[in-house]
Amino acid sequence: MKADIVTIFPDFFRGPLQHGITRRACEMGLAEIRVHDLREFTHDRHRTVDDRPFGGGEGMVLKPEPVFECLESLGVPSCEARKSGAARESVILLSPQGQRFSQAVAQELAQFERLVFICGRYEGVDERVAEFLADRELSIGDYILSGGELAAAVMIEAVTRLLPGALGNEASARQESFTDVADVQVPGPDSTCGSGGLLDYPHYTRPADFRGMKVPEALMSGNHEEIRRWRRERALEKTRANRPDLLDGTAVNQDAEKSLARAKRKTR
Repeated sequence: MKADIVTIFPDFFRGPLQHGITRRACEMGLAEIRVHDLREFTHDRHRTVDDRPFGGGEGMVLKPEPVFECLESLGVPSCEARKSGAARESVILLSPQGQRFSQAVAQELAQFERLVFICGRYEGVDERVAEFLADRELSIGDYILSGGELAAAVMIEAVTRLLPGALGNEASARQESFTDVADVQVPGPDSTCGSGGLLDYPHYTRPADFRGMKVPEALMSGNHEEIRRWRRERALEKTRANRPDLLDGTAVNQDAEKSLARAKRKTR
Protein backbone atom coordinates (compact mmCIF):
# COMPACT_ATOMS: atom_id res chain seq x y z
CA MET A 1 0.00 0.00 0.00
CA LYS A 2 1.18 3.52 -0.81
CA ALA A 3 0.11 6.52 1.25
CA ASP A 4 0.62 10.19 0.44
CA ILE A 5 0.09 12.82 3.12
CA VAL A 6 -0.57 16.45 2.16
CA THR A 7 0.12 18.85 5.03
CA ILE A 8 1.55 22.25 5.93
CA PHE A 9 3.54 20.60 8.75
CA PRO A 10 5.56 17.81 7.12
CA ASP A 11 7.98 17.57 10.05
CA PHE A 12 5.11 16.43 12.27
CA PHE A 13 5.29 12.97 10.75
CA ARG A 14 8.97 12.37 11.53
CA GLY A 15 7.91 10.82 14.83
CA PRO A 16 4.64 8.90 14.40
CA LEU A 17 5.70 7.06 11.23
CA GLN A 18 9.10 5.94 12.48
CA HIS A 19 8.04 3.52 15.19
CA GLY A 20 6.36 0.17 15.66
CA ILE A 21 4.31 -1.62 13.04
CA THR A 22 4.20 1.32 10.62
CA ARG A 23 7.98 1.52 10.45
CA ARG A 24 8.34 -2.25 10.15
CA ALA A 25 5.78 -2.41 7.35
CA CYS A 26 7.73 0.23 5.42
CA GLU A 27 11.02 -1.57 5.97
CA MET A 28 9.46 -4.81 4.74
CA GLY A 29 8.19 -3.11 1.60
CA LEU A 30 4.54 -3.61 2.57
CA ALA A 31 3.88 0.12 2.78
CA GLU A 32 5.38 3.26 1.30
CA ILE A 33 4.52 6.57 2.96
CA ARG A 34 5.41 9.97 1.49
CA VAL A 35 4.80 13.38 3.06
CA HIS A 36 4.23 16.47 0.90
CA ASP A 37 4.52 20.08 2.01
CA LEU A 38 1.49 21.98 0.73
CA ARG A 39 3.44 25.24 0.79
CA GLU A 40 5.60 23.98 -2.06
CA PHE A 41 2.59 24.37 -4.33
CA THR A 42 2.06 28.09 -3.71
CA HIS A 43 3.21 30.89 -6.02
CA ASP A 44 3.72 33.94 -3.81
CA ARG A 45 6.72 34.90 -1.73
CA HIS A 46 4.80 34.33 1.52
CA ARG A 47 3.84 30.77 0.48
CA THR A 48 0.22 31.49 1.36
CA VAL A 49 -2.04 28.45 1.70
CA ASP A 50 -5.07 30.07 3.38
CA ASP A 51 -7.50 32.93 2.88
CA ARG A 52 -10.59 34.49 4.44
CA PRO A 53 -13.88 32.81 3.50
CA PHE A 54 -16.50 34.53 1.35
CA GLY A 55 -19.44 35.70 3.42
CA GLY A 56 -17.28 36.52 6.41
CA GLY A 57 -16.60 34.54 9.53
CA GLU A 58 -13.84 33.94 12.02
CA GLY A 59 -10.56 32.36 11.05
CA MET A 60 -8.91 31.32 7.82
CA VAL A 61 -9.62 28.51 5.37
CA LEU A 62 -7.20 26.46 3.25
CA LYS A 63 -7.32 27.58 -0.39
CA PRO A 64 -8.13 25.10 -3.17
CA GLU A 65 -5.28 25.95 -5.57
CA PRO A 66 -2.35 24.43 -3.63
CA VAL A 67 -4.30 21.27 -2.80
CA PHE A 68 -5.40 20.65 -6.39
CA GLU A 69 -1.92 21.36 -7.76
CA CYS A 70 -0.32 19.05 -5.22
CA LEU A 71 -2.54 16.09 -6.12
CA GLU A 72 -2.13 16.79 -9.82
CA SER A 73 1.65 16.64 -9.37
CA LEU A 74 1.26 13.26 -7.67
CA GLY A 75 -0.58 11.85 -10.66
CA VAL A 76 -3.73 11.09 -8.70
CA PRO A 77 -6.42 9.72 -11.06
CA SER A 78 -9.59 11.69 -11.64
CA CYS A 79 -12.63 11.31 -9.39
CA GLU A 80 -14.41 9.52 -12.23
CA ALA A 81 -11.66 6.92 -12.54
CA ARG A 82 -11.62 6.34 -8.80
CA LYS A 83 -15.39 6.05 -8.52
CA SER A 84 -15.58 3.62 -11.42
CA GLY A 85 -13.09 1.34 -9.72
CA ALA A 86 -10.61 1.68 -12.57
CA ALA A 87 -8.10 3.12 -10.10
CA ARG A 88 -7.56 1.38 -6.76
CA GLU A 89 -6.87 4.69 -5.05
CA SER A 90 -8.78 6.87 -2.62
CA VAL A 91 -8.42 10.53 -1.62
CA ILE A 92 -9.38 11.28 1.98
CA LEU A 93 -9.99 14.70 3.51
CA LEU A 94 -9.44 14.77 7.28
CA SER A 95 -12.26 16.88 8.67
CA PRO A 96 -14.41 17.18 11.85
CA GLN A 97 -17.41 17.07 9.50
CA GLY A 98 -16.41 13.68 8.14
CA GLN A 99 -17.70 10.17 8.68
CA ARG A 100 -16.38 8.71 11.91
CA PHE A 101 -13.37 6.46 11.38
CA SER A 102 -13.81 2.88 12.61
CA GLN A 103 -12.24 -0.54 12.33
CA ALA A 104 -14.66 -1.33 9.51
CA VAL A 105 -13.50 1.76 7.60
CA ALA A 106 -9.86 0.79 8.24
CA GLN A 107 -10.54 -2.64 6.74
CA GLU A 108 -12.12 -1.01 3.71
CA LEU A 109 -9.18 1.35 3.20
CA ALA A 110 -6.70 -1.51 3.52
CA GLN A 111 -8.04 -2.88 0.22
CA PHE A 112 -6.79 0.13 -1.76
CA GLU A 113 -3.40 0.21 -3.43
CA ARG A 114 -2.93 3.89 -2.65
CA LEU A 115 -4.39 6.36 -0.15
CA VAL A 116 -3.99 10.13 -0.24
CA PHE A 117 -4.64 12.02 3.01
CA ILE A 118 -5.36 15.76 2.90
CA CYS A 119 -4.79 17.30 6.33
CA GLY A 120 -7.18 20.14 6.99
CA ARG A 121 -6.10 23.17 9.04
CA TYR A 122 -7.38 26.44 10.46
CA GLU A 123 -11.18 26.77 10.18
CA GLY A 124 -11.42 24.20 7.42
CA VAL A 125 -10.77 23.63 3.73
CA ASP A 126 -12.37 25.22 0.68
CA GLU A 127 -15.46 23.11 0.00
CA ARG A 128 -14.42 22.48 -3.60
CA VAL A 129 -11.68 20.20 -2.26
CA ALA A 130 -14.29 18.05 -0.53
CA GLU A 131 -16.74 18.19 -3.43
CA PHE A 132 -14.50 17.76 -6.46
CA LEU A 133 -11.23 16.27 -5.22
CA ALA A 134 -11.77 14.02 -2.20
CA ASP A 135 -13.66 10.73 -2.27
CA ARG A 136 -14.66 11.00 1.36
CA GLU A 137 -14.26 13.04 4.53
CA LEU A 138 -13.18 11.19 7.66
CA SER A 139 -12.95 12.17 11.33
CA ILE A 140 -11.45 10.26 14.25
CA GLY A 141 -13.98 11.55 16.77
CA ASP A 142 -16.51 14.13 17.85
CA TYR A 143 -14.00 16.73 18.97
CA ILE A 144 -11.90 19.44 17.35
CA LEU A 145 -8.16 19.25 16.65
CA SER A 146 -6.01 22.03 15.24
CA GLY A 147 -5.45 20.01 12.07
CA GLY A 148 -5.72 16.64 10.40
CA GLU A 149 -2.14 15.51 11.04
CA LEU A 150 -2.90 13.47 14.15
CA ALA A 151 -5.92 11.93 12.45
CA ALA A 152 -3.85 10.94 9.42
CA ALA A 153 -1.25 9.26 11.64
CA VAL A 154 -3.98 7.35 13.49
CA MET A 155 -5.60 6.12 10.28
CA ILE A 156 -2.32 5.11 8.66
CA GLU A 157 -1.38 2.98 11.67
CA ALA A 158 -4.83 1.37 11.82
CA VAL A 159 -4.74 0.54 8.10
CA THR A 160 -1.08 -0.53 7.96
CA ARG A 161 -1.47 -3.16 10.67
CA LEU A 162 -4.19 -4.81 8.56
CA LEU A 163 -1.86 -5.38 5.61
CA PRO A 164 -0.96 -9.06 5.12
CA GLY A 165 2.42 -9.69 6.74
CA ALA A 166 2.48 -6.51 8.85
CA LEU A 167 1.70 -8.38 12.06
CA GLY A 168 3.72 -11.32 13.27
CA ASN A 169 0.52 -13.29 13.84
CA GLU A 170 -2.09 -12.87 11.10
CA ALA A 171 -4.87 -13.99 13.48
CA SER A 172 -4.18 -11.04 15.79
CA ALA A 173 -6.06 -8.51 13.66
CA ARG A 174 -9.11 -10.79 13.48
CA GLN A 175 -9.52 -11.23 17.21
CA GLU A 176 -9.19 -7.61 18.35
CA SER A 177 -11.80 -5.20 19.60
CA PHE A 178 -14.22 -3.81 17.00
CA THR A 179 -13.51 -6.57 14.47
CA ASP A 180 -16.79 -7.21 12.65
CA VAL A 181 -18.50 -10.43 13.65
CA ALA A 182 -18.86 -11.31 9.96
CA ASP A 183 -15.07 -11.26 9.60
CA VAL A 184 -14.43 -13.61 12.51
CA GLN A 185 -14.18 -17.30 11.81
CA VAL A 186 -15.58 -19.81 14.27
CA PRO A 187 -12.72 -20.65 16.67
CA GLY A 188 -11.10 -24.01 16.02
CA PRO A 189 -10.45 -26.65 18.67
CA ASP A 190 -7.12 -25.04 19.62
CA SER A 191 -8.35 -21.45 19.59
CA THR A 192 -9.39 -19.60 22.73
CA CYS A 193 -9.65 -16.19 21.08
CA GLY A 194 -12.02 -14.15 18.94
CA SER A 195 -13.73 -10.84 19.63
CA GLY A 196 -16.69 -11.17 17.28
CA GLY A 197 -17.44 -7.45 17.24
CA LEU A 198 -17.00 -6.97 20.99
CA LEU A 199 -14.41 -5.14 23.04
CA ASP A 200 -11.39 -7.28 23.85
CA TYR A 201 -11.56 -9.65 26.82
CA PRO A 202 -9.33 -9.07 29.91
CA HIS A 203 -5.73 -10.29 29.76
CA TYR A 204 -3.55 -11.60 32.60
CA THR A 205 0.09 -12.63 32.83
CA ARG A 206 2.55 -13.81 35.47
CA PRO A 207 2.58 -13.83 38.43
CA ALA A 208 -0.66 -15.74 38.95
CA ASP A 209 -1.03 -14.09 42.37
CA PHE A 210 0.09 -10.44 42.42
CA ARG A 211 -0.36 -8.73 45.79
CA GLY A 212 -3.39 -10.85 46.50
CA MET A 213 -4.94 -10.16 43.11
CA LYS A 214 -5.30 -13.57 41.50
CA VAL A 215 -5.71 -14.64 37.89
CA PRO A 216 -9.23 -16.08 37.34
CA GLU A 217 -9.31 -19.85 37.81
CA ALA A 218 -10.89 -20.43 34.39
CA LEU A 219 -7.74 -19.18 32.67
CA MET A 220 -5.60 -21.55 34.74
CA SER A 221 -7.74 -24.62 34.04
CA GLY A 222 -6.21 -25.62 30.71
CA ASN A 223 -9.76 -26.32 29.47
CA HIS A 224 -10.02 -24.52 26.14
CA GLU A 225 -13.79 -24.60 26.03
CA GLU A 226 -14.01 -23.12 29.52
CA ILE A 227 -11.43 -20.44 28.60
CA ARG A 228 -13.37 -19.54 25.45
CA ARG A 229 -16.58 -19.25 27.43
CA TRP A 230 -14.97 -17.13 30.16
CA ARG A 231 -13.38 -14.76 27.66
CA ARG A 232 -16.60 -14.39 25.72
CA GLU A 233 -18.59 -13.58 28.84
CA ARG A 234 -16.03 -11.06 30.13
CA ALA A 235 -15.87 -9.41 26.69
CA LEU A 236 -19.64 -9.10 26.70
CA GLU A 237 -19.63 -7.64 30.20
CA LYS A 238 -16.96 -5.08 29.31
CA THR A 239 -18.80 -4.14 26.12
CA ARG A 240 -22.07 -3.76 27.98
CA ALA A 241 -20.40 -1.52 30.59
CA ASN A 242 -18.17 0.62 28.34
CA ARG A 243 -19.69 0.52 24.84
CA PRO A 244 -23.31 -0.72 24.94
CA ASP A 245 -23.82 0.87 21.52
CA LEU A 246 -21.77 -1.97 20.00
CA LEU A 247 -24.46 -4.43 21.09
CA ASP A 248 -27.45 -2.53 19.77
CA GLY A 249 -28.86 -4.07 16.61
CA THR A 250 -25.93 -6.43 16.09
CA ALA A 251 -25.70 -10.16 15.59
CA VAL A 252 -24.12 -10.54 19.02
CA ASN A 253 -27.03 -9.01 20.93
CA GLN A 254 -28.95 -12.22 21.60
CA ASP A 255 -25.73 -14.03 22.36
CA ALA A 256 -24.89 -11.25 24.81
CA GLU A 257 -28.13 -11.65 26.71
CA LYS A 258 -27.73 -15.42 26.99
CA SER A 259 -24.09 -15.28 28.04
CA LEU A 260 -24.61 -12.53 30.58
CA ALA A 261 -27.57 -14.36 32.06
CA ARG A 262 -25.47 -17.53 32.31
CA ALA A 263 -22.67 -15.59 34.00
CA LYS A 264 -25.09 -14.12 36.56
CA ARG A 265 -26.44 -17.58 37.43
CA LYS A 266 -22.89 -18.80 38.10
CA THR A 267 -22.20 -15.98 40.54
CA ARG A 268 -25.29 -16.68 42.65
